[in-house]
Amino acid sequence: MSNEAREHTGTEYEQLQRTEEFGELRRRFRRFVFPMTALFLAWYFLYVLLAAYAPDFMSQKVWGEINVGLLFGLGQFVSTFVITVLYVRWADREFDPRAQALHDRLEGGRP
Repeated sequence: MSNEAREHTGTEYEQLQRTEEFGELRRRFRRFVFPMTALFLAWYFLYVLLAAYAPDFMSQKVWGEINVGLLFGLGQFVSTFVITVLYVRWADREFDPRAQALHDRLEGGRP
């Protein structure tokens, strides 16, 4: 492909970005990641707000020296691992095969 033609149509990467397959891949990614991020941030801010504005609630003992605040804090770690596992499973099943197909298509020279 000549430089003039390449300037007119864009690079192979830019051409690939304009395909319907790439747009669908981006939409699938956003449909998973944005809601999951919003859910996690809501959960995190709930924890912070309760710690700041409801210390009596957060300091309630649940079992021995373990209180509600500690359980909420540990829940942050647990939810991070759960989200990671969900993402990896989703990506392995839905995202990665489609991304690999686009990669193979690009490497094969057909944008």
